[in-house]
Amino acid sequence: MPDTTCHMSISLDGFVAGPDQSREHPLGRRGLELHAWHIGDPRATDADKLASEWLLRPRGAYVMGRNMFGPIRGDWDEDWKGWWGAEPPYHAPVFVLTHHAHDPIEMEGGTTFHFVTGGFDAAYAAAREAAGDKGIDIAGGASTVRQALLAGVIDELTLDITPVLLGSGERIFDGVESFGFEPVEVLHSPLTTHIRYRRTA
Repeated sequence: MPDTTCHMSISLDGFVAGPDQSREHPLGRRGLELHAWHIGDPRATDADKLASEWLLRPRGAYVMGRNMFGPIRGDWDEDWKGWWGAEPPYHAPVFVLTHHAHDPIEMEGGTTFHFVTGGFDAAYAAAREAAGDKGIDIAGGASTVRQALLAGVIDELTLDITPVLLGSGERIFDGVESFGFEPVEVLHSPLTTHIRYRRTA
């Protein structure tokens, strides 16, 4: 079966997004600091470039949470199509976890957002069917990754550990009692340490 991957930037104190996520701060206050390694910081190195290739490798389908898709909470009361403009970077079906039904949104470049109200297992099953013989990526945010870890479906987990302390925000490991991965590759730059883990069992 093709791999299920997850690639997350994380602070030294374990947060993948800062507090107070909003339209103005989609990653929470100071959350953008976790991503300097791949969004144009001049200190980025070849290690960061390679990690960016890991992050952007094509996948057959994606699973993400509604908070990652956008800032709207509750009922869909506006015409929101994601943070990424007319052509999102996914180029594949994306299954969005939500408690509020929504018709699929077809974007340019092959991305279609499908909204799943049946929980993580239903979204993952739909992604597995859509991906066929290609891999799946758990795109985030924190709650969705945590659910994937608890379900035991992630085969490869990459963490970009950034030398930043956020103090509060969104964690992915709260409630996860067993890690179950071993490091297979480590890259580093002045901006972050990239560790690629594989599931051990």
